Amino acid sequence: MEERLQKILARAGICSRRAAEELIRTGQVTVDGQVVTEMGHKVDPRRQKIGCQGRPVTFAEKKVYVMLNKPEGYVTTLHDPQGRPIVTDLLKKIPERLFPVGRLDVDSKGALILTNDGDLAQHVLHPSFEVKKTYLARVIGKPSAAGLAQLEEGLDVEGRRTAPARLKLRKSGPKESVLEITIHEGRKRQVRKMFAAIGHPVTELTRISYGNLKLGSLKPGTYRFLSKADLARIFGTTPKATATSGKLRRRPGQKKKKT
Repeated sequence: MEERLQKILARAGICSRRAAEELIRTGQVTVDGQVVTEMGHKVDPRRQKIGCQGRPVTFAEKKVYVMLNKPEGYVTTLHDPQGRPIVTDLLKKIPERLFPVGRLDVDSKGALILTNDGDLAQHVLHPSFEVKKTYLARVIGKPSAAGLAQLEEGLDVEGRRTAPARLKLRKSGPKESVLEITIHEGRKRQVRKMFAAIGHPVTELTRISYGNLKLGSLKPGTYRFLSKADLARIFGTTPKATATSGKLRRRPGQKKKKT
């Protein structure tokens, strides 16, 4: 049966569907030896040979899920033209090819999920599921009540309005403050840009949880395997509902979006 190429790449555990679209767009995917750059191109994986970045696409039988405490200085890509260390360098004892779910900037640290399950990645990243990510942000100065209210209500960043954020003030002082911020969007450097927009640049940023799945005491540069119960905590559902078959439970009133 024919499927969209980006969906096949995700199902094969190459990357999320969003990342697969970028691979296709940049000419890194082939079908029967021919480069395909058309979005929505349909392929029958049983009859056609698919390649990605010069390697044949095969379907992983064993699904693997880990949480890594990403240190600063590592990039959340599978290849870096600048030769910087990549997060999968820290997973050398895992034979499966894993990819990061979402991003953490090179100068940020903390919780990062890696997997070969494209369906799970799609559900974590897709805005319709509103999976919350919580960060600790150390910022310059002491944000005013008006500034924090802007973040909580949503503000314009580069011509787009952010969704409302949830904030907790952990520490405040004239020179620096530490805040806990929870968002469900995943724009590039979003938290840093939000605080910069109210005049308080971030000097240190750590992601501490995906949904109810917390980083805990995991040491920097180390990882742990995730159980079904852990996966359920990401979405706030029961383990049974957090199967990776694409049937994850949406919030009440949410409609299924086309991908």
